[in-house]
Amino acid sequence: MKKLLKKLFKTKKRGILTCVCLLLLTGIIWGLCFLFFDYIPEQKKKAEWARQVEEYTQKKLETYRAENELYDDYEVDVAFIGDSLTDGYDVKNYYPQYVVSNRGIGGDTTTRVKERLQVSLYDLKPKVVVMLIGANNMDTMFDDYEDLLIGIKENLPNSKVVLVSLTSMSGEWGKKNELAAYSNVKIKLYAEKYGFEYVDLYSALFNLETGQIRDEYTTDGGHQTSKGYEVFTREITPVLERLLGR
Repeated sequence: MKKLLKKLFKTKKRGILTCVCLLLLTGIIWGLCFLFFDYIPEQKKKAEWARQVEEYTQKKLETYRAENELYDDYEVDVAFIGDSLTDGYDVKNYYPQYVVSNRGIGGDTTTRVKERLQVSLYDLKPKVVVMLIGANNMDTMFDDYEDLLIGIKENLPNSKVVLVSLTSMSGEWGKKNELAAYSNVKIKLYAEKYGFEYVDLYSALFNLETGQIRDEYTTDGGHQTSKGYEVFTREITPVLERLLGR
């Protein structure tokens, strides 16, 4: 009887060890599949995207350097600076009454804008700076947002500055509407602190019924249609007229 029980115990033990080994082997196989078919390709995509963004940024900066040579100090009435929302804004079409320059670069964050201020603004010396930035790093935008303002104020003491709010959004972007609204309170307070102008685009684009940006103003929940840019222009123009006297 004892021998039988001992044999059964050994058999059961081997069965348990076999199951454990199979589970471990399955886990290793799944881990390798994730590594080779998911993680590594995803990292390659991110690296390629980062490369493309950097290449695009450098081409933009080359264009800005060339454009800076065309203008005397304070010959440009308004320079618009920011990320893709500014990059996609056909400011020469919407503001024909002014000499304008678009210094937006898609994918930019507050940090990247801070790194390119010399070429984008300081060397251009516009009469007015209109800045809309923060949507791409909303969680960390205030780590260096005030540094942007201090840099502009110190290096362009004769330029007027307009801080534009983050926009309301929808879809996946819309999940950050509450954070955007909170961030806009801080942007407005910074405008007051430094004597800058503030323009609220969030409310102008907002649909009270849905709690998100109006459908006709956005292409994908985060970027603007031509009607969206018409709202931009409607809200910003009165401020420019006041600052430039036209």
